[in-house]
Amino acid sequence: MRRTSAFFLAMLCLAFAGTAAAQSTGHLVYIGTYTGEKSQGIYAYRFDPATGSFTPLGLAAETRNPSFLALHPNGRVLYAVNEVSDFDDQKSGSVSAFAIDRETGKLTLLNTRSSRGGSPCYIVVDKDGKHVLVANYSGGNLAVLPIGPDGSLGEATQVVQHTGSGPNERRQRRPHAHSVDLDAASAFAISADLGADRLFVYRYDAGTLTPASVPSVAAEPGAGPRHFAFHPGGRFGFAANELSSTLTAYAWDAARGELRTLASVSTLPAGFSGDNYPGTVIVHPGGRFVYLSNRGHDSIAVFEVNAGTGAVTPVQHESVRGRWPRHFNIHPGGEWLVAAGQRSDSVAAFRIDRNTGRLFPVGDPIEVGSPSCVLFVP
Repeated sequence: MRRTSAFFLAMLCLAFAGTAAAQSTGHLVYIGTYTGEKSQGIYAYRFDPATGSFTPLGLAAETRNPSFLALHPNGRVLYAVNEVSDFDDQKSGSVSAFAIDRETGKLTLLNTRSSRGGSPCYIVVDKDGKHVLVANYSGGNLAVLPIGPDGSLGEATQVVQHTGSGPNERRQRRPHAHSVDLDAASAFAISADLGADRLFVYRYDAGTLTPASVPSVAAEPGAGPRHFAFHPGGRFGFAANELSSTLTAYAWDAARGELRTLASVSTLPAGFSGDNYPGTVIVHPGGRFVYLSNRGHDSIAVFEVNAGTGAVTPVQHESVRGRWPRHFNIHPGGEWLVAAGQRSDSVAAFRIDRNTGRLFPVGDPIEVGSPSCVLFVP
């Protein structure tokens, strides 16, 4: 009897050890969501880069509409916008800072600050980990918030208001800052403004934004630029245009901080005639390919980049096996793409062929309520 009990106890310990080991391997991945009946905040998973599988770790933090996430350079703090317009009885959204438990995936709230504008929808951390920059969609502005030694956020030290409009009377009556991205050196920031039909360019210096020598570049009328991505080579950039379903390539002068429009291509395959709204654009770490999500066609569009000219050529349109891919991300190793289907409550993994850029679905999508952002923690 004692030997039997000892045997089962040993097996239980081995099972527990195996579970703990499984939880500590792979990369943490966080899924931001729009909260409601099916979601309460940010969810954590372990992602296995050998198989493309997910191990659920549960609700990491309960918070309102954490629709976009960013990681501190030290890998120990996560920042989330709270995409609302009623924070602290003001017409503003908010930004929350969380400490990451890398063993369990749980997030501990450090603090929450006003984003100084309604409906914050994008956040980025500068390379020194000293400030976050936030784009407020309905506020049509950018805010800069300092980061304390423990990763918590201070009150905004700068708010930059955009101006302008576009020809689409329903969507472009006023500015709608939809993203803000820093170049590799954190020397310049580019904000795609869907309402103003412009990419605003700023010099960035230790938490301060000032207009660049060419302060903005006009998009094609009615294009509605939404997201922008720098090429890792430092010579080009690409904008996803939500209202025209186009991808625009730009030449980038990293020394002067100047953009120059090159050309635009459709994000859709020939023959598609339904409604479509591009979401996210990301350049592969290797620089050879650009990926863009189509909401409506419900696909990831793959483009090859000409290393000399920056021109892009369509390669593939791969179904996301869900609906309304608001956001996706590429694994740090460059071999996986994970896409969030906001209206299908699903997240799906795709293996990337590094030679062709093409995507291949792996496994079944996992269920996450109204997913809106994917963030890997290396």
